[in-house]
Amino acid sequence: MKIKVLIVDDSAFMRKVLTDIINDSDTMEVVGAAKNGEDAIEKIRNLKPDVVTMDVEMPVMDGLTALERIMAETPLPVVMLSSYTKEGADATLRALELGAIDFISKPSSIFKVNTEDIIKEINEKVTIASKAKFRSKTMKITPRPVEQKVERPSSERSRRRGTRIDKVIAIGTSTGGPKALQEVVPKLPGDLNASVIIVQHMPPKFTKSLAERLDSMSEFSVKEAEDREMLKPGFAYIAPGDQHLKLKKIGTDYQIMLTKEPPVSGHRPSADAMFYSLADLGLFNIIGVIMTGMGADGAKGLERIKHETNGFIIAQNEESCVVYGMPKSTVKLGVVDKECDLLQISSEIVKAMGV
Repeated sequence: MKIKVLIVDDSAFMRKVLTDIINDSDTMEVVGAAKNGEDAIEKIRNLKPDVVTMDVEMPVMDGLTALERIMAETPLPVVMLSSYTKEGADATLRALELGAIDFISKPSSIFKVNTEDIIKEINEKVTIASKAKFRSKTMKITPRPVEQKVERPSSERSRRRGTRIDKVIAIGTSTGGPKALQEVVPKLPGDLNASVIIVQHMPPKFTKSLAERLDSMSEFSVKEAEDREMLKPGFAYIAPGDQHLKLKKIGTDYQIMLTKEPPVSGHRPSADAMFYSLADLGLFNIIGVIMTGMGADGAKGLERIKHETNGFIIAQNEESCVVYGMPKSTVKLGVVDKECDLLQISSEIVKAMGV
């Protein structure tokens, strides 16, 4: 049976292009189209689609308002269509918090809408969304507003930056990751003597918005990684979209190296590329974490970390994953020390730190 898709977009051109792409697939079919969020809610009730593709900016009712209504009334998988701008990235992060499974970036030119890469992305993400699981409605993220972020005195920040890093916490995730990260990073205590490095499969601009969002919620300082900056305790670094994040040892310190080397395990940034880098350094103070996502990126890298450095490996369990792909691949290799619910990962990290 084909995946039934409802397209929601105020542009007749986009509705037509998306309809053609989806109907050309052997596994999907468009069962309807809506020109705004209000229209979408009515058609969801009548057509009962398996997946909805949802534009963000629309008249009458925008995509975020519609998404919030859908998740409250008739929850089902939604894939957002986002403009490739800072504002679009911020709106996309909000959509993922509200329950959207994933997003597709609209090309900068209408002439690139039906390129091979876009067609492949639409097919893959709609298919993944149709199989994704929803967390319980009771699991609601309550981020701390930006203005309430805990600010440490400059003297304390200076002192902590000079201390030795006890652990490097390396996290890899993909589909469902932005929301999952909000259940992990903000729950890490700010005085934890560790650095966190993160690979989340996302395009440029979106990783910066993700870093800013996490930073506003966390005692840890969270930022998009910059090439050649040194790791500091109490900081979390997110690999920029389309760049691998690796580490280089300089004396007793660690330096971030960003590269545009070819994709690893099908991705750039790649969790495997980050984990391989840690294993190659021979570090013996690694906590590796693998969370929700399609595919197997990160599994082989964590296998090397376990065998070569005896790092401690944590995997998100199937019940709490949006897509149990990356954790499943890692578990199959027999290198996971602790498989647990998403809501337990931060406490397991703290335990592994010996705090």
